[in-house]
Amino acid sequence: MTHPRQIILAVLFLGLLIGPAAYFRWNADSDVHAHSSPGERENLFERYGFVLQESAAQAGIDFLHHPPKIDSRLDHIAPQIAAMGASVAVVDFDRDGWQDFYLTDSAPGSSNRLYRNQQNGTFQDVAAEMGLADLNRSGTGACMGSVWADINNDGFEDVLVYKWGRVELFRNQQGKTFERITEAAGLPDWANIGSATWLDYDRDGLIDLFLAGYWPESVHLEKLDHTRIMPESFEYANNGGRKWLLRNNGNGTFHDVTADVGIDSTRWTLAVIAADFNDDAFPDLFLANDYGVSEFYLNQDGNGFSEIGKQTGIGHAPKSGMNAAVGDVLNRGRLAIYESNISEEGVLLQGNNLWFPAAGDSLRFDNLASVMGIELAGWSFGAQFGDLNNDGFIDLYVTNGYVSGDRGTSYWYDFSQITGGHQHIISDTQNWPEMKGRSLAGYQSKRLWLNDGAGQFQDVAQFVGATDRLDGRAVALADFNNQGDLDLVVANQRGPLLLYQNEVQPQRHWIAFELQGTHSNRSAIGAQIRVDWGGQQQLQELVAASGYSAQNQRRLHFGLGDASRVERVSIRWPSGKKQLIENPSVNQTHQIQEPE
Repeated sequence: MTHPRQIILAVLFLGLLIGPAAYFRWNADSDVHAHSSPGERENLFERYGFVLQESAAQAGIDFLHHPPKIDSRLDHIAPQIAAMGASVAVVDFDRDGWQDFYLTDSAPGSSNRLYRNQQNGTFQDVAAEMGLADLNRSGTGACMGSVWADINNDGFEDVLVYKWGRVELFRNQQGKTFERITEAAGLPDWANIGSATWLDYDRDGLIDLFLAGYWPESVHLEKLDHTRIMPESFEYANNGGRKWLLRNNGNGTFHDVTADVGIDSTRWTLAVIAADFNDDAFPDLFLANDYGVSEFYLNQDGNGFSEIGKQTGIGHAPKSGMNAAVGDVLNRGRLAIYESNISEEGVLLQGNNLWFPAAGDSLRFDNLASVMGIELAGWSFGAQFGDLNNDGFIDLYVTNGYVSGDRGTSYWYDFSQITGGHQHIISDTQNWPEMKGRSLAGYQSKRLWLNDGAGQFQDVAQFVGATDRLDGRAVALADFNNQGDLDLVVANQRGPLLLYQNEVQPQRHWIAFELQGTHSNRSAIGAQIRVDWGGQQQLQELVAASGYSAQNQRRLHFGLGDASRVERVSIRWPSGKKQLIENPSVNQTHQIQEPE
């Protein structure tokens, strides 16, 4: 959502060179679409190993996202201020073995949706009867997303709904309904949360909660005290929301240990992921921050965290962090981090980051996004790794598009006037130029990059069926039909939900795992699985939040290509216990319980 100062010279130069009107026409003319005949589609299926079919309507899904309500003094830039809130989280909330999903809406009076999988290719909204629909009441803030985990280790996933306002916590009552436990749980009264995740940071077998503020908690966007609410800088802003680490007491309550563990960030965080990056079995925290540098909090054996972003290499260049997802990109048994930012041809080439672990034992990362061909994806938001064609290498899907206004218009030129201002000018919304219905990085083509396994990715989105140009926010991956391939569900700001059903070449094999902790937290969040097959290996970690305002299925899915045999599977549970499974069957999902 940010725009560093490189934009100033780039946009002004374009304006002087070709004139604003010519620039706006040039920018709009780039909106093209790809089409293919049935025969071409079959050829593409053979070439890429999979095709996607958008089928939300056929599946009974009619969700349309509505933006948050904001103070009337922000109306002139309302599309920017109210540009978030469309989220998706996949969860098997009733434990029937079929993946369901939860969506947040954001306008006062709008309803969130919980779509139960009907096991026949369709879904039914049960949010109202489950008590999870009416969470956008006026005066309580706007829903921004949800994150699921079993907080009391009873086998059913509970849910934290985070908001620009009052966060809400619900306990799952055996998949039959949800009990609201917000007040008793010890959560902050008002917090402008942009992202959240679950992690067992101290490995006591109870899942803990991390909340990342975006706006300062003093801001109430529906009714402002003043209009000086924006970041103090487009590159090094440090006046955003605070963070909370809430330790699970084991009785449905939490207590704030943020200060005790050394987390003091007040940056504008839009995505967080908790994963173990130094192989010590304790989850670390990566924060993708808007208007500035990213942060990396190293877990000190459960006793606290140290912010070492600059030491790792990720905390140097300020960008517009909006996504955080991890994956073993080259099948080397180490996790890389994909962080989305902004790129606009002819205006701003900020570029996305792929923080790839450097060789050796030092905890350092190199940005290889450009080298691997996954740097430029428009105004990027949510992104996820997953093996979409089951060839044994994880691919990457990226949503994008910020504000799609009137076609043939652009707000970039006017926006350049604010980017070079003093912090007192930037921070007051009254100084920001009026948008007047114009687009800002709108109508963008999505990216679906196939991994060739040798360090290069190829964008095939327009060929395999991902052709929408909506303002994408969150994307999640799940095998909704239990057939061994990953489908995509995409939440769009002020737009409809999209369900891309995946069809993969049947000769390609796969294996999947659903884990249940005993000594570890019941959700097994933080577990790592390493699969070895045919001279290949791949590492995956079970995380809660992944991407932007999203959560993937709890099931870990591995494509195997043409290999019909897996030699071994190594599991490291969150407790630190290790388990080895020899020669597991392929083309099935294995239910694994942590050994006593």
